[in-house]
Amino acid sequence: MRLLVTGAAGQLGIDVVDHARSLDDEVVAVAKADLDITDADAVRRLLDEVRPDAVINAAAYTAVDACETNEAVAFAVNGDAVGHLSAACELVGAHLVHVSTDYVFDGTLDRPYREDDITNPQSVYGRSKLAGELAAWPGASIARTSWVCGEHGNNMVKLVLRLAANPDQALAFVDDQRGKPTFTADLAPALHRLAADRRAGIHHVTNQGAVSWYEFVREILIASGHDPDRVRPIATSDLDPPRPAPRPANSVLDDTAWRAAGYKPLRDFREPLAELVAKLQAS
Repeated sequence: MRLLVTGAAGQLGIDVVDHARSLDDEVVAVAKADLDITDADAVRRLLDEVRPDAVINAAAYTAVDACETNEAVAFAVNGDAVGHLSAACELVGAHLVHVSTDYVFDGTLDRPYREDDITNPQSVYGRSKLAGELAAWPGASIARTSWVCGEHGNNMVKLVLRLAANPDQALAFVDDQRGKPTFTADLAPALHRLAADRRAGIHHVTNQGAVSWYEFVREILIASGHDPDRVRPIATSDLDPPRPAPRPANSVLDDTAWRAAGYKPLRDFREPLAELVAKLQAS
């Protein structure tokens, strides 16, 4: 497969590129410095030149709180740019795989969210990502994911390991927000599968195992050989200062469409977590 990957220098993009190349795909990897995806003409020229079989869009403005005061940038990158990619893909016959988020939901359901549940984003970030989904529809694969961690970039695993290295550091994380941690080592191959199969539609793609942030931190401490009782649970309302962007209390995604397509569910998150911690501790 000839594959174009946007956001190729990011946490997810790096693993997408590495996985595709391990399968001997011909990969064109572009980072922000290589392509401004908000420039429709630049996007169209690049796809006309590369003529990929598929595009995996791992580019996004993911600074959730910063989006609240940078709404125009959020919608340009997370919304309009997806429309540019979708239009250019249609012109050259490429299949688009677009990565979206649990933030398109308001988090009020008392069960995991299925792909056909009503969206109701509460933050600028969530609204901009929903705009991207609509811009990619109907021919693209839309992969909603959550709580992403990997070897590259900044994420919760790296933060906790850094904090835990100081024995005097107090740890407190919220226990009233729940989701499924997802690891790029498993997410990248899943996105590649959607690209290879050109499977259009919305798919929830996460690792298995729902936890609160507090419970996730306990699992990170256990995996890294630290005492899990070092962390204490707090409520979101106890955060000081409060976060600018509202977070969905329930971010748990049910991978109904993924399983219905015959795909194997991703592993329990504790398996790739242990692998990532071992890799980070060895580096």
